Order: sequence, then structure tokens, then C-alpha cells
Amino acid sequence: MSEILYELREVHKRYTGRTVLQVSTLDIYRGEVLAIVGPSGAGKSTLLRLLNFLEFPDYGDLIYRGKVIQPGTMPLALRREVTTVFQRPALLSATVWRNVVYGLRVRGIRNGARAVQAVLARLGLAALTHAQARALSGGEAQRVALARALVLQPTVLLLDEPTANLDPYNVGIIEQVVADLNQTQGVTVVLVTHNVFQARRLAQRVVFLLNGTIVEVASAGPFFESPRDPRTAAFVNGEMVY
Repeated sequence: MSEILYELREVHKRYTGRTVLQVSTLDIYRGEVLAIVGPSGAGKSTLLRLLNFLEFPDYGDLIYRGKVIQPGTMPLALRREVTTVFQRPALLSATVWRNVVYGLRVRGIRNGARAVQAVLARLGLAALTHAQARALSGGEAQRVALARALVLQPTVLLLDEPTANLDPYNVGIIEQVVADLNQTQGVTVVLVTHNVFQARRLAQRVVFLLNGTIVEVASAGPFFESPRDPRTAAFVNGEMVY
């Protein structure tokens, strides 16, 4: 069994008095690709924000590498192991190069030119090195956001709908890079997606969230081919369950 990176135990998150996430138990293993699927408003993005330590449970335990995570107590070195690419990337009003190198400079790394060049080439962005971010297409901007994350060499990569509304060309590039990153470097990937086909292509395990609670967690094959819960089957088959 692989090392457990995250453990969630009786985790609850509330906004304005309403419980939006209630996870009794969830383990995330080092080196896996875990997809989180579910309808809009199911709590997927809230769960991702907890995993990136942007927010914290109102009660319950969020554990990373055996440490219970609480506001103000997490070492910076651990926090920097986790990087997120959001659905709508917030790029600097600057060149592609400056956007990608930014995180390295924040961390005091001044000799990262070779790493930046490599990740730009990997994502098909080398020709856009000196382009302004404001001139990029949606797919190009999303690839720049992914490059900015990859150059930091994260232990955990969190992806929030990374290919929503992108054309098939950009979807293919991003999916291939994510798969290669996991397979060749062992990066743990947690992917929030509404696209069950994408989850099936990329994930080893899948979590189905509905109304803030986990309905089912299973390996990708059984999840899609023989789900245990009828609500999971309805979601996978494209039926309305909400």
C-alpha cells in the first residue's frame, strides 16, 4: 500500500451557517491520480481548497503527512509541496516567461532559467515565451498556469477543472502532460472535473461527491463499470441526480 499523504476524518466545512462539505473519511495516496467528480455545488472546489490549505475545516481533522493541519501551524516547506491550478488562471500582466518564473523568484531561486525553458517546451509554449499574457487564448493561458505550477516541482498538484471550455487540442496537451508527470515523476494529482470521460482517462481512483458528502470512492474501472450506489450509476450514465 502506498504512503497516505492526506487523511480527512469527520471534516465539516460551513459557509454562512450552511454545511457545504461533510467528509467522514477520505485517504489520498502518494503517487496516485484521484478524480473528484460530481454536479455543480457538490463541494468539489471546497474540498480542493482544503487540500491546498487555503481554508481549514470548521471541525474534524485534515491531516497531511501525518500532521494535523490547523491555521497558522503549517510549516512553509510543507505548504510549498502543494500547488494548485485553478479553472480561471490569474496571470500577471507580463510576459509568459515572467509568469512562469514568478514562483521561483518568490522562493528565492534565481537560476531557474533552464527549468522554465524545459517546462515551456513541454507544454508547447516555447514560441510564446515573450508574448504578453493578455494576448493569449484561453487554452494558452491555462497552459501557462500549468507551467507556472510544474516549474515548482510540486509533490501534489491540485487541478480545478483545468480543461473546462478548452478546445480538444489544448485538452489533449494538458491531459498528456498531467499523465506523464504522474507516471514519470510520481506527482500526486487530485483532479476536480465535471467531465466523467476525463476522469476515466486520467484517474486511478474516483470520488463521487453529492450535496457535500462522499457517495462512493472506488478504483476507476469498478467506479465506471459497476458502481455500487445507484446515484453514482445515474451520474456516470448522464442522468439527472440533482
